[in-house]
Amino acid sequence: MPHGGYQGIDWESNIDYGRMKRERLARAKASMKEKGLSALICYDFDNIRYITGTHIGEWNRDKMNRYCILIDGVDQPFLFDGAAPSKRLRVDWLDKDHIMPAVGSMRGAIPKEAGMVDIVIKDVVKYLREYGADKGKVGMDITDIPLIRGFEAEGIEIVDGQEAMVDARIIKTEDEIQLLKQSAAMVDAVYYDIAKAIRPGVLENELVALANYKLFNWGAERVMFVNSISGERGNPHSHTFSNRMVRPGEIIYMDIGNCVNGYMTCYYRSFVCGVPNAAQRKAYEKAHKWIYDAIGQIKEGNTSADVAKMFPTAQELGFNNEEEAFMLQFAHGIGLGLWEKPVISRLFSLEHPFELKEGMTFAIETWCPSEDGTGSARIEEEIVVRKDGPEVITKFPVDEFTSCGLPGCQFL
Repeated sequence: MPHGGYQGIDWESNIDYGRMKRERLARAKASMKEKGLSALICYDFDNIRYITGTHIGEWNRDKMNRYCILIDGVDQPFLFDGAAPSKRLRVDWLDKDHIMPAVGSMRGAIPKEAGMVDIVIKDVVKYLREYGADKGKVGMDITDIPLIRGFEAEGIEIVDGQEAMVDARIIKTEDEIQLLKQSAAMVDAVYYDIAKAIRPGVLENELVALANYKLFNWGAERVMFVNSISGERGNPHSHTFSNRMVRPGEIIYMDIGNCVNGYMTCYYRSFVCGVPNAAQRKAYEKAHKWIYDAIGQIKEGNTSADVAKMFPTAQELGFNNEEEAFMLQFAHGIGLGLWEKPVISRLFSLEHPFELKEGMTFAIETWCPSEDGTGSARIEEEIVVRKDGPEVITKFPVDEFTSCGLPGCQFL
């Protein structure tokens, strides 16, 4: 089993990227076969990375011009990539004739009459027919309408391929889990620096800038987001930072989406600018109990309903219904994607439970407003499902509010 080292070394086992790529590809192939698909066409960046082990940078994530094809019975996927010459030079786990250039329509930015969508359809259909996959059901994860219409005109039956990929990715390999731990470890350290920086007068966006600076210096591939919410902006949750100035006695909570070699964090912690008062401590104790009662139910053989039962109702949180409370009290899978299958919520998990299995990974979160109007307590932990119970991989202290910035505080 790999350990949580952060640099490759030759004298101890560590993250084995070759093994991880092989195991991910095997899971994708098995899931595709289980769903009865003859081929799978993926445009989702995380699915492409999962299948091919390749990446091109976040600038290209939303352009819909990069894709891969996985065909039943063919050992390697086919990658269509905007940096094909570079990939042929540097990606030695794919044969060079499995790496082709890609342009596409760039989501309609290139004029339809230029025929770029037609080229995509021609290229894909060529491989489907060469390997006999055109006679079966071909899954697609995400797509443009012109692509679907084009494949249908060629007699290709296009079906939902998203389910095959979310099911493939639901169980993490040990190498994937170590990357999740590495990503979380960086945020552990950032929260220490944030605690030292919180003081009267600091701006929400200053804390965001500090987190980005530290994480990129430590080797983050990207920082998807940093939320910094202070004072009354924490109730109801605004879900984005501003240039608001922190004042003495206020709660500040932060959420950080760090990414290391593709693997994400989603990880809240809460702070007080000053020593927490009675109302703030009460809110935090509630949030802490809710989340750890739920974490106690995350074990192999239990169901998502066992976890959801531990969450407070929407009405207990002060909302009209579970839809309003959904993003404040739930658990979601985490891996290459920020929100992956499975998701646990009172909104649907009590009526539609699923079994928890070893190797599933969750981010589980809770929220509770302080009765004095100074903000809200927000806690989130990342969990690995193990046979003997939950493994918490987020390590910044969580037993109480972290007090900062004034005399008598933990951090001054």
